[in-house]
Amino acid sequence: METPQNSNKNLILTYGILLGFLSVAFAVVLYVMEMHVDGGWFNFVISVALSVGVLVLAFNHFKKDNGGFMGLSDALKIGLGIALIAGIIAVIYQFILTQYIDPDFMQKMLEVQQQKMVENNPELTQEQLDMATSMAEKFSSPWITSSITLITSLFFGFIYALLVGVFMKNPRPENL
Repeated sequence: METPQNSNKNLILTYGILLGFLSVAFAVVLYVMEMHVDGGWFNFVISVALSVGVLVLAFNHFKKDNGGFMGLSDALKIGLGIALIAGIIAVIYQFILTQYIDPDFMQKMLEVQQQKMVENNPELTQEQLDMATSMAEKFSSPWITSSITLITSLFFGFIYALLVGVFMKNPRPENL
């Protein structure tokens, strides 16, 4: 018989891998469509929908295994675990993308950011633009981008788990 803690680890691992692979599949589609550099609202909305959808599936699975009960703390633990696993998969994909598939990815990103800065701030001087670009280049090393990706995954994982958990929680009567 599985212990609840073991069951939670399996649940987190299963749904974390699911979210990670769905996110990578979406990123590959964006790459093939040459939409992987410019981001935008469409990418954000699809990413949120994937994350929330996987959390709903995971929380339903947890509730089914626990007699229909789930506390908010359970939702947060599961959500952060899923976000961590998915974030690690995203970091691996990002490394493969930037080192092997599209080595010019970071340069393309910098160019798109420069374009957006000029469009949003036409009064920007060349010196200010160069300074901003220099700063962005410092943050584009694989270690820094990997750290930012993982921290971002955990941050949004917490937010999504909190929001979805609030709506899906059903604490045991003795825990009220």
